[in-house]
Amino acid sequence: MPWYAWLILIVAIGSIVGGLMMLRDTAKKVDLTDEQLRKVHERNAEADAKDAQDR
Repeated sequence: MPWYAWLILIVAIGSIVGGLMMLRDTAKKVDLTDEQLRKVHERNAEADAKDAQDR
């Protein structure tokens, strides 16, 4: 491969890795109240029951 193809490949890989690292650094944990967490668990249980019923 010519040198410019290697350069393009390195830049592409670098931008992907850089984007993933930036995404990881800016991610924030979502603090849920007990009520919100309970609702999430209820919806998940309902979705699991519906999936089991559809099979």
